[in-house]
Amino acid sequence: MNSTANRTSKQTQVLVARSLRRRYRSEFIFRALGVLAVSLGVLAVFGLFGKIIADGASVFRQSYVTLEIYYDPEIIDPEGGRAPEALATADYQALIKAALREKFPDVEGRANLRELYQLVSSGSFLSLQRAVVANPSLIGTRAQLTMPADDTVDMFVKGQVGRNAPVAERRLTDQQVAVVDRMTAAGILTMQLNREFLGNGDSRDPEQAGVRGALMGSLLTLGLTLLLSFPIGVAAAIYLEEFAARNRFTDLIEININNLAAVPSIVYGLLGLAVFIGLFGMPRSAPVVGSLVLTLLTLPTVIIASRSALKAVPPSIREAALGMGASQVQTVMHHVLPLALPGMLTGAIIGMARALGESAPLLMIGMVAFIVDVPQGLTDAATVLPVQVFLWSDLPERAFIARTSGAIIVLLVFLVVMNATAVYLRNRFEKRW
Repeated sequence: MNSTANRTSKQTQVLVARSLRRRYRSEFIFRALGVLAVSLGVLAVFGLFGKIIADGASVFRQSYVTLEIYYDPEIIDPEGGRAPEALATADYQALIKAALREKFPDVEGRANLRELYQLVSSGSFLSLQRAVVANPSLIGTRAQLTMPADDTVDMFVKGQVGRNAPVAERRLTDQQVAVVDRMTAAGILTMQLNREFLGNGDSRDPEQAGVRGALMGSLLTLGLTLLLSFPIGVAAAIYLEEFAARNRFTDLIEININNLAAVPSIVYGLLGLAVFIGLFGMPRSAPVVGSLVLTLLTLPTVIIASRSALKAVPPSIREAALGMGASQVQTVMHHVLPLALPGMLTGAIIGMARALGESAPLLMIGMVAFIVDVPQGLTDAATVLPVQVFLWSDLPERAFIARTSGAIIVLLVFLVVMNATAVYLRNRFEKRW
């Protein structure tokens, strides 16, 4: 009997040991797969952002050419009347060409001079125009002016185009390369902070293109979106959670709100195109229309987040206020709402972050237009950062590749700031029960 019991005990121990080994092996495999999945995700994210940063970091520095410009009155204002119309339409490009010829007198011949002129951005004359129109006393004087180099020169200086590459690939002739080397040696060609990228609107010339117009458009659009969606969403959440009767009508509203949160964003763009532009005749490509569309897009998110914040307030707060004689409105406004407000703000900012990344609904209302001027108001033509990224990614010039990545970096910084604000508000005002 004892031997039989011992054998049975040993067999049981062997079976238990095998079972434990299988279980431990299964747990190890499961954990390994989890670690592998997380690692692959992290590597993919770092690879994506690493590629974007590697391509876009160079755009924040630009090659500039410094020349001594003679504001020749015979070219700018031959009649001497200093009329604003005459100053605005003068041939300022001729002043830049004259400065280049003066700096490189050994470059002769029409073809060689044309190659020399191509080293400076074709849009640099706008700086002279603005300076003279703002200060006509510059006429007849000499002053140094720093202007962007052409995008081909910029890519060459940054090493994005090889010196020994074929002429067709580097897009610079041997003579132009020699002049660029002379400019660099003389300190005429230098690398500086890219003021055009941070201070200009869009442009067909890569070296003149900037994100300021899209950034201002995003700020105007999101600012008005927040002013519209937050109070409406909070008011709707308070009514549904605190005052509305529980019946089929309110159940239908709740179901529709939850369904609207999953509607594709382009549907809201079609709605804005049909209603705000087609029916009410509002201006296309304007921040006011974009904000109305994004308000419709973010309202379900704000309402759902606000209702969750209201539900998180303990019932004892309501019961205590009502027991002290407060009305239901006083209870909600003086006790429940202040405690739920941090969660509401966090949900609203997350909704704004989602709205900032949307481009499809804004494409439908015309915010894909080519906008050169920086918008100053809600009715001015504008675009936003996601749409600007879309526009630049479709252009053939190689220099726009870096600008596309640079615009993505600006967009990501904007999103990080908004999310960091949400985390700060949550940690600063959140109450734990």
